[in-house]
Amino acid sequence: MKSESMRIKEISLRQDPDLRKELALLARGCDFVLPSRFKKRLKAFQQVQVQTKKEEPLPSAVSQSIPTFYFPRGCPKEKVNIDAVITKIEKTFSQFPNERATLEDMGKVAKACGCPLYWKGPLFYGAGGERTGYVSVHKFIAMWRKILQNCHDDAAKFIQLLMNPGCNYLVQEDFIPFLQDIVNTHPGLSFLKEASEFHSRYITTVIQRIFYTVNRSWSGRITCTELRKSSFLQNVALLEEEADINQLTEYFSYEHFYVIYCKFWELDTDHDLFIDPKDLARHNDHAISSRMIERIFSGAVTRGRKVQKEGKISYADFVWFLISEEDKKTPTSIEYWFRCMDLDGDGALSMYELEYFYEEQCQKLDNMAIEPLPFEDCLCQMLDLVKPQREGKITLHDLKKCKLANVFFDTFFNIEKYLDHEQKDQISVIRDAESEGQELSDWEKYAAEEYDILVAEEAAGDQWNDGYEAELSPIDQKANTLKFQLDKRPFFEMPSPLGDVDLDEYEDDVEIL
Repeated sequence: MKSESMRIKEISLRQDPDLRKELALLARGCDFVLPSRFKKRLKAFQQVQVQTKKEEPLPSAVSQSIPTFYFPRGCPKEKVNIDAVITKIEKTFSQFPNERATLEDMGKVAKACGCPLYWKGPLFYGAGGERTGYVSVHKFIAMWRKILQNCHDDAAKFIQLLMNPGCNYLVQEDFIPFLQDIVNTHPGLSFLKEASEFHSRYITTVIQRIFYTVNRSWSGRITCTELRKSSFLQNVALLEEEADINQLTEYFSYEHFYVIYCKFWELDTDHDLFIDPKDLARHNDHAISSRMIERIFSGAVTRGRKVQKEGKISYADFVWFLISEEDKKTPTSIEYWFRCMDLDGDGALSMYELEYFYEEQCQKLDNMAIEPLPFEDCLCQMLDLVKPQREGKITLHDLKKCKLANVFFDTFFNIEKYLDHEQKDQISVIRDAESEGQELSDWEKYAAEEYDILVAEEAAGDQWNDGYEAELSPIDQKANTLKFQLDKRPFFEMPSPLGDVDLDEYEDDVEIL
């Protein structure tokens, strides 16, 4: 009966025109005093609403059902038996006097940790061995236990071992002790013990090659993601299996270093380990246009005090230049030359910029009594070659998709290679592009040919050596010739990071890491 009477009252209230008006005002948020009979009804209604809300179960948080998908230190796999690993390490340390391992002992420790042999340097320095000359078992176990708990793949472990405190990336200096240990102990570099002045030059070269290939962001900082995506750690593992270091052509080849350094030495006439635009212009018999040389020294791809204030580039900068010049098909080399040609830095090559570089090519062809192709015709050829997505603009993305980026770049600033391409028929050029990846890279071909030439020159020089022919080694002649000049400078001078530029203007074309 009670509920029935309330229902009748509710119907009568709705039929009252004055109260309907007040209810409409209340619904629109108006503030007014209700009659006492209506206040009671409203209070009862609010209590019912509160009780209903309490009874309704709360929906489960959506975030709880989303699995973790971001693992900056590697994706945790099956649970590692850390205690078993520690037991194995303790057993290894028990073989050493006072359970202390020197750098020479760290190869066994690396194996006990399940790491490649040439991780021995990073393991030693990561545990603070450089301060005392040895690592105690307790200190090493504390360090390695922490790494096993927090780092779940090789990339994260390697960076953790070499990085500076408070960082989560590697800079160029971090690689020096690791590479010095390789120089000291790898059998393929044993001949360098007699030419210690070459150690720093070889280390500088390898560091630049590492950053050239691995540091895809051009930041001067190798992140865990970049290291994970590269082949660097696989190459480090191969150091143990490959006695001939020249077979590891991607980073560690001594022959490649020798070619790069000899090319630099020929240009560095005053042997101060820096070259200016006039020096660089002499490379390959002035094949590269002066306008491109000017762009290289403008800071488009090299940044540092020497470039900006003195107009010189270091040996480290030259490593990037030479590899980019001899192999224009790799992502880094395409980015290198694109930055040079992008005069206004807007992230696209306009027709004006292409004509700017092509003008000097036409002048060189005229001087050689060769009739140049009109710019309009050359432009049509290049647009057909690249097939840009936007009309009248060639982006970095367009050039990376094009398999003939080397032909494009050579057309605008390398007269010798431009003529080589012109002499080939179109079918052979396309065939060369399609066969990419099935044979040696352009850089590997160049380095092998130049090394053979250098060895032949040394062999010819040996015939004049005091009536006897000395046994040929990769560095015998150059070591004697260059030793006096190298002694004048420190063995190692770390250059400024290359290409430390803002990538916002290229954000559409740079690979997201």
